[in-house]
Amino acid sequence: MNLFEQIKPDQNTDSFSTIPLADRMRPKTLDEFVGQKHLVGKGKILREIIENDRLYSIIFWGPPGSGKTTLAKIIAEKTRCKFISFSAVTSGIKQIKEIMEIASYNKREHNIKTILFIDEIHRFNKAQQDAFLPFVENGTIILIGATTENPSFEVNSALLSRTKVFVLDKLSPEDIKILLKRALTDNERGLGKYNLKIEENTIDFIARFADGDSRIAYNILELAVNAYYDKDKKDSLLIDTSMIENVIQKKVLLYDKNGEEHFNLISALHKSLRDSDPDAAVYWTVRMIEGGEDPMYIIRRMVRFASEDVGLADPAALQVAISAKQSFEFIGPPEGYLAILEAAIYLALAPKSNSLYKTYLKVKSDVEEFGALPVPYHIRNAPTRLMKEIGYGRGYKYAHDYNEAIVSQNHLPDKLLSKRYYTPTSRGFEKELAERLKNIDILKKKQK
Repeated sequence: MNLFEQIKPDQNTDSFSTIPLADRMRPKTLDEFVGQKHLVGKGKILREIIENDRLYSIIFWGPPGSGKTTLAKIIAEKTRCKFISFSAVTSGIKQIKEIMEIASYNKREHNIKTILFIDEIHRFNKAQQDAFLPFVENGTIILIGATTENPSFEVNSALLSRTKVFVLDKLSPEDIKILLKRALTDNERGLGKYNLKIEENTIDFIARFADGDSRIAYNILELAVNAYYDKDKKDSLLIDTSMIENVIQKKVLLYDKNGEEHFNLISALHKSLRDSDPDAAVYWTVRMIEGGEDPMYIIRRMVRFASEDVGLADPAALQVAISAKQSFEFIGPPEGYLAILEAAIYLALAPKSNSLYKTYLKVKSDVEEFGALPVPYHIRNAPTRLMKEIGYGRGYKYAHDYNEAIVSQNHLPDKLLSKRYYTPTSRGFEKELAERLKNIDILKKKQK
């Protein structure tokens, strides 16, 4: 028996199946599969490859519980090739060589290709990965690898160049909720035969706590049922949030991502940053993270803050916020949360200026009032003779021909010549920018 052979549940017992709920509820077809629409949606490439049995060597790269092994199992059901699977955790060179011998025999004697599924392929060392190369190259095997690690770093470049990497996304809370509700109503594989009731906000909490990992969600639900349902009494069991708190040993924080508390907390964070209070900033940041908020939402607000409330008083603030985004995407939770906290503290302690925001409002107001004012002729580009004859570019002064590369000429439409939109503060780096503007004005006046 291999990984993909189905174990039939014991029909003579009324006890819970010894097969974990996550395995029992594993989708058997692409139509049952939840998530990864960019790969297995109607007309998408992976769906076409699987349904038409036109496989080639591929690697599934994605977070735990996103569907990598499930897709491999679906392929096993659909393909006409011989399907062999093993885990990189328990297998070594000896097992690899034995499988390669079987695959070579099947191809030579029966013209049958072998699909080899390797779970956690990143755990194979270089020598083990090299053992597959010649067999992948000559078509003896079609390799399907699954990994939670970046293949660019964990898979040999030679092997990587002979495979197609499909990136699986973390399942959304909505995806997890679909799976949980399916498990609660499925009489054959799930928990539908039991008299269970569950509150909607409890499903929401499990989905958020699972953080995209369907197996975690299934395990929480199954543990709650196993612990609290009395199969002899056949009484209904209400699965509520307090029960799940007890199961996972974690208190549910008051936080509704779509309700008032969501806006209260982000407002508290924004104002803590603006008022230069790093302690409050990290507190509200962690409150949101622990409450299940999408970390990328928090970072997006920090990026906005870096421009709106810090601006050019500290240009590095925007770089720090963007770096937090990139770091979190690269590392993921929980380690990546530290990059978010680093950004929060930096933004809180940075000098503040809303001059960029004021600048935007001033310009926006004039654009709305005056409409599409014409570009002055002397700063228009003149790539053709006709444009030059009309006057495009006539009288334009080339800045590098002047002292300090500063030139006195008009760049705004005539109706806006007296306007000054950007007014720097005297805080942080803007103090230096204010001095630069002052010097530029002096040089321009000397040219007049």
